[in-house]
Amino acid sequence: SSSSGDEALRDKRTRILSRGLPKQKPIEGVKQVVVVASGKGGVGKSTTAVNIALALAANDSTKEVGLLDADIYGPSIPKMMNLKGNPELTPKNLMRPLKNYGIACMSMGFLIEETAPVVWRGLMVMSAVEKLLRQVDWGQLDYLVIDMPPGTGDVQLSVSQNIPIAGAVIVSTPQDVALLDAHKGAEMFRKVHVPVLGLVQNMSVFQCPKCKHETHIFGADGVRDLAKTLGLDILGDVPLHVNIRETCDSGQPVVISQPQSDA
Repeated sequence: SSSSGDEALRDKRTRILSRGLPKQKPIEGVKQVVVVASGKGGVGKSTTAVNIALALAANDSTKEVGLLDADIYGPSIPKMMNLKGNPELTPKNLMRPLKNYGIACMSMGFLIEETAPVVWRGLMVMSAVEKLLRQVDWGQLDYLVIDMPPGTGDVQLSVSQNIPIAGAVIVSTPQDVALLDAHKGAEMFRKVHVPVLGLVQNMSVFQCPKCKHETHIFGADGVRDLAKTLGLDILGDVPLHVNIRETCDSGQPVVISQPQSDA
């Protein structure tokens, strides 16, 4: 029948396309990988990734958690996790992650000067990502949270195709221009067969500290509408709050420094 012929053709096409893809290989010692991504920059993805990693550890003290900063051009994990210095090397020539708040962290920011720009072409970036994935001694981790760079480019594809990923979390503000890119990000992960765990609506509402009036600066419920369109869950609704920004800038993320606060 024509339908079985179409199916055979699709299978053949999939097999041919997959020949050029790298074989997925788990990161040694890491049980589950969760990637935190966004289509657009500046939507609070790194802040969310840091606080997710800290929350996973706070939620169950028996779990070991790591945080990998895959943003080569603009690494922000060192500042947010209050970490500086170069990683030590093990006898096997693997980098030892730096640790704070019980979280093992690795970032390009540990390997270059804080103010030095990374002026690299794509191949050099891919080589750096490969090293961050494969040449780090994570020990034994229950969860590795990867803070992805914004967009749907080489780094996202390389990470998705090189290692098995338990799921992706997409972060967006409710603003239309951010939602367009968040939609693309979610579709990209679906295309490469990475489960999308859900969406985080960030900077959703601003409450005036004096009169308590609430303003939806970036619009209301845009991410909720997108979640409905994509058939995904909303994992969290994070307000635009000065405490969240200040605590990350000072290297004391809100989950650690103010665990009882609404934020």
